[in-house]
Amino acid sequence: MSTETDEAITVAVDNLSKYDCDRKNKPLQGLSPYELKRLENIRQNQAFLTAIELPQANAALKRKPSPGGIKREKAKVSKQEVLPLRKSLRLLKKDAEIRLLPEPQSSLQQVEVRERPEGPVSMAPVNMEEDSLLPASLLELWNERFTMVTKKKWNLKEYEASLKGMGLSEERVVKVVKERVYSAAFHPCASRLLLAAGDRSGRVGLWDVEGDWGDDGVLLFEPHTGPVCCMAFSNTQSSSLLTLSYDGRARGTDVERAVFDELYRSDVGLSSFDFLSHDCSTLLVSDWDGDVAIVDRRTPGTSPESVSTLDPKILRCVHVHPVQKQYFVAAKNRDAHIYDVRSLRRKAGPPVSTLAGHTLSVSSAYFSPITGNRVLTTCMDDRIRVFDTSEFIPQIPLQSSVRHNMKTGRWLTKLRAVWDPKREDCFSVGSLERPRRVELFHEGGRLLRSFRDGEHLSTVCSVTAFHPSRSALAGGNSSGRLHLFAG
Repeated sequence: MSTETDEAITVAVDNLSKYDCDRKNKPLQGLSPYELKRLENIRQNQAFLTAIELPQANAALKRKPSPGGIKREKAKVSKQEVLPLRKSLRLLKKDAEIRLLPEPQSSLQQVEVRERPEGPVSMAPVNMEEDSLLPASLLELWNERFTMVTKKKWNLKEYEASLKGMGLSEERVVKVVKERVYSAAFHPCASRLLLAAGDRSGRVGLWDVEGDWGDDGVLLFEPHTGPVCCMAFSNTQSSSLLTLSYDGRARGTDVERAVFDELYRSDVGLSSFDFLSHDCSTLLVSDWDGDVAIVDRRTPGTSPESVSTLDPKILRCVHVHPVQKQYFVAAKNRDAHIYDVRSLRRKAGPPVSTLAGHTLSVSSAYFSPITGNRVLTTCMDDRIRVFDTSEFIPQIPLQSSVRHNMKTGRWLTKLRAVWDPKREDCFSVGSLERPRRVELFHEGGRLLRSFRDGEHLSTVCSVTAFHPSRSALAGGNSSGRLHLFAG
């Protein structure tokens, strides 16, 4: 061994092992080259970790707070019955027992059918204690008189600038219902933000963004037994929330009696509805068998005024013209048509106008909210189309078309483009692209804003809804959460 390696070397080392720490204040004499090299490696590693600030980064990693809203129920562990040991009757020299097979049950008896309640359903929140009353602050907000707010008429640039002020935060992502969101709507009050959502199993959730009742401002109800596919607040009576379900029931809230009243009953699953009169007293309801029913809420009972067959197959959506209430657009299997209510009979005649060009099923069709001079359709052929309906002619001309991925699959609610009720020319739609987003387009097809948030938006928001007077947009996903973009 050379003389250089035998020289005394003193190495300053921090955070060594206990054995090394006992010797760090002593001259490191007589150590082998291997031990000296080991101590030098420890010193270099410690200096490297300090340089990249690893201890500080480790301390910054904290557990994220649990998401707000409805809490997931813990699964109940069923106790397994301990069965006696099986013994051979042959070895025990016993005769076999004769057992007769039970009578075969019909297929109807084997399927467990969830009973559909008839008549009024209690408006008691299922996420609060039994016999709990509706919060007084909710009743006050619910009954707030709706007045149209005089809004400044922004041009497109000013409107686009206002969208930049709409953002998402942790407090604005809340689980409002337990399962996949099928529909959502804003209460029209302007003082606070109150939202409603319907899920796959017939639940309806109410979320007051600033409320403290229930679960993080959420109250959960169970008025239906099937997916709540359509909902809307009355423009003339904001305390009335109307819901429609696959269970064949249309219901409306009565907060004074604290019930969901049954407005219409059908043996066929219902698909959509819209208000047929300016006072919101008459409804136009569609079902999955291609029929439309006219329902007058003032008439006692649950029977319709009339029923007409538009299509023998499927009727997915109906929407009434905002000005000329006698006209409505219907989204059917592979086309969309405009009809006149006054000419409906048991079997409807030819439509007033046709919106041609769709090659697959049409998911939705909506008149523009102010004048009705446009119709917005969403089609499974990966196209969002805008038609010019300023004049009802046999063939409505196509104004623009936007390519958009609609292949949601069976686990997501189908995408539907919806108008911003504050404008005549802008609409929003969910997106399957990554990173996840909600997109807002101009009627000409230009993308105005892509609402993204890498930290708080990581799922597809299939359902979107606008506030009628405030700058607020909500998106609902397949786990029952609402994401609120607001200024």
